[in-house]
Amino acid sequence: MKIAFLNIYSGLVNRGAETFVEGITSKLSGKNEVYVFQIGKKIGEENHVVKTIPVEINWKKKDSTGTFKRRLFIDYWSIKVLEFTLKLVKDLLKEKFDIVIPLNGGWQPAIVRIVTWLYGGKMVISGHSGMGWDDLNNLWSFPDAFVALSSQAQKWAKKKNPFVKNFYIPNGVDLKKFSENIRDFEVKLKKPIILCVAALTKTKRVDLVIKAVSKIKNASLLIVGDGSEKDYLVSLAEELLKGRYQFLKVPYKNIQRIYKASDLFTIASEAYYSFEIVIVEAMASGLGVIVNDDPIRREIVGDAGLFVDPTNTNEYALALSKALKLDWKEKPGNQAEKFSWDKIAKDYEDLFRKIKK
Repeated sequence: MKIAFLNIYSGLVNRGAETFVEGITSKLSGKNEVYVFQIGKKIGEENHVVKTIPVEINWKKKDSTGTFKRRLFIDYWSIKVLEFTLKLVKDLLKEKFDIVIPLNGGWQPAIVRIVTWLYGGKMVISGHSGMGWDDLNNLWSFPDAFVALSSQAQKWAKKKNPFVKNFYIPNGVDLKKFSENIRDFEVKLKKPIILCVAALTKTKRVDLVIKAVSKIKNASLLIVGDGSEKDYLVSLAEELLKGRYQFLKVPYKNIQRIYKASDLFTIASEAYYSFEIVIVEAMASGLGVIVNDDPIRREIVGDAGLFVDPTNTNEYALALSKALKLDWKEKPGNQAEKFSWDKIAKDYEDLFRKIKK
């Protein structure tokens, strides 16, 4: 099969959608002809074709999620996605991909839908945006298949557009990469170290993590990520965790070393997030995890962690303290095995063959 992934940010940042592209293409490329369209340059020796689309980005522009302009897809970032998508239409028409997976939302799925209809290709949406406006827009672009990343999201998708076939396939993890015995990262913090890997944005609620850890004596907090809230979060950590916190920005190729240097993982994201690969990466590294108490996180974590309302700082702190004392044994690793990229890639390939008929 000839498969194309469209993601403007691949090769530039490493969030959920970018990690998905990297993980899934590494498994699909052996038997299939796989292309990735992006604005970043090729990194390393990928076994797929990377097509760089020239688009100038002003990274100082603020995220406009939740604004009126964002809803209409006329904000800066949505316009850049539109520009990116229009520039690659000629490639899509020329290559006539069997399957096209647009990952940036906004105008992109509508344009790809029209293009694939013109030559007879199929469009598949992988629901990374979560249960909200962006995936609602994706659903009403009428893909040939909508892939929900959780059973909760699948139920939601069925209600929002019952005319679209939808399937449940979660995201995956490279079990070998995160379970192998490697030298950990040199972190200048006293143990035990609580790790949070997240974009430093409001919806990731890293401030709640800082507040909870501040109530635990002798525990350190390691925060890995970057984003618009960094200055505020550094200031908050300096006030509440002086001398026992560290912020890092680490290349994704080294991220497994960060997990190995830590004793516990936590993230306090809002419930609408569709799937957070960092949770599975932490479990594959053998770490117990403390996450928001919602159906999606419960499905991902199973018995490999604890669930809390992170807005209740005292409850959150107690759960972190309890988790640090527990012997998680093989539970995190066993839970992570359910999300192996080998299995996930096979599920996607089976889906592609099914809709291609």
